[in-house]
Amino acid sequence: MSELNSTSAALLGLLHDGPMTGGQLVAAVAERFGGFFSVTRSQVYRELPALAQNGLLRLGKQGPRSSQQYVITAAGKRAFKAWLNTEPGPDNLRSPLVLRLAYAGSLTARQRRALVEAARPDAAARLDAAKQDAKAADDPFTKAVADFAVAHSRALLKLLDTVPTD
Repeated sequence: MSELNSTSAALLGLLHDGPMTGGQLVAAVAERFGGFFSVTRSQVYRELPALAQNGLLRLGKQGPRSSQQYVITAAGKRAFKAWLNTEPGPDNLRSPLVLRLAYAGSLTARQRRALVEAARPDAAARLDAAKQDAKAADDPFTKAVADFAVAHSRALLKLLDTVPTD
């Protein structure tokens, strides 16, 4: 594997904590990175065989219902460390909600109001979860990322407050 993509790197980083199945990795991604980095189930299951084929993971124990554990290898740890030390490139926010809000002028006032009202509870829940994560953070790096998720959630709520709905 010539260069890790961010999804592969996220999976390798999570596997530093110990072996996990694909389903456990999907849940861990949502829990650890949900406030700032999304990965779909299909992305996880597409990356795992490629990482194993390239020697960055090895198969672990077979679990119930044919679930397969994956274990990071020494080569995987080296690849992850190398990825950490590379230039990250441009940082892009990919939000379907923000994209819709960018085009909200094409909606009726009623449609805009419905969009904002539908988005607000999720945004508020994300803010609450981010605050809890920030409070529970046990190292300065996790805390810094959790604080970012709080700020991002607050910014999203502010954006929702500024969208004209009349």
